[in-house]
Amino acid sequence: MSRKPLIIDCHGHYTTAPQALADWRDRQIAGIQDPAQRPSPSDLRIGDDDLRESIEKNQLRLMRERGSDLTIFSPRASFMAHHIGDFQVSSTWAAICNELCHRVATLFPDEFVMAAMLPQSPGVDPATCIPELEKCVEEYGAVGINLNPDPSGGHWTAPPLSDRSWYPIYEKMVEYDIPAMIHVSTSCNACFHTTGAHYLNADTTAFMQCLTSDLFKDFPTLRFVIPHGGGAAPYHWGRFRGLAQALNKPLLDEHLLNNVFFDTCVYHQPGIDLLTRVIPVKNVLFASEMIGAVRGIDPETGHHFDDTKRYIEAAATLSDADRFQIYEGNARRVYPRLDAALKAKGL
Repeated sequence: MSRKPLIIDCHGHYTTAPQALADWRDRQIAGIQDPAQRPSPSDLRIGDDDLRESIEKNQLRLMRERGSDLTIFSPRASFMAHHIGDFQVSSTWAAICNELCHRVATLFPDEFVMAAMLPQSPGVDPATCIPELEKCVEEYGAVGINLNPDPSGGHWTAPPLSDRSWYPIYEKMVEYDIPAMIHVSTSCNACFHTTGAHYLNADTTAFMQCLTSDLFKDFPTLRFVIPHGGGAAPYHWGRFRGLAQALNKPLLDEHLLNNVFFDTCVYHQPGIDLLTRVIPVKNVLFASEMIGAVRGIDPETGHHFDDTKRYIEAAATLSDADRFQIYEGNARRVYPRLDAALKAKGL
């Protein structure tokens, strides 16, 4: 590819939303026990200038400093907190958060495109999420969704992703040709730190649920992005290959790698080097998750841990063609609605 690639970050969350959003959420949570305190969505007042300030001083500033062009932008993952309240609580909260991400993408159409959270709730049929999914794709232009495999918040009461109860969501994903990033939310289980354990455990668990099932026989075009480098999957690739063999599954390239992809939210050079050596380049999408779980500066390098573009540039085994696929090509293939939007702009 002769031209310089677009640097597409497939994993961004609105972690810098104005304080008014968190304040409204606190009132909503208080209203679960005391309906008199329950706020109306119309009580939340966040102007366009508030949104611009929250983005320009944070994500947009860092994108420009680090050289990324476009971010797939979804509500803050730890704020999804599907375990709080009932479906109505989750539904109202998801609608508010999705609308804010849509507004950001409208204010900054060249730098952000939205992905949606779903109004999941423990023990509630996943099909109840479909109206919000449809709205976000058809009205907001969402190019993907975040799917929480554990709405219970660290207790894993939901059936595995291969269970037929998830199929209505998958059918919609196939209809709209959108992928899901498999992303849990806050852990309310003291055994699992949210970002250090629960997130990475969930990535690994989701991968294994796919491995042990025949989900992609039922949905050959279904696509999952497993974030944070795939959890333990690349590091233990031999174990997973061996388990697939013991379970009489096809080779992983055939069994999973037409449908499962990994992002580069891995915050040191050896981790990126391993990811890009073990996992085929066609299955790796650039991402940073900034401003997210790891915000500090690495004392060994003097750069932010989540400045992942530096690691891709320094990965010795990657060619320029490989980097083009990781930065742009794979994202356009995995997110066809993003590809269509970019083509409509002549990109």
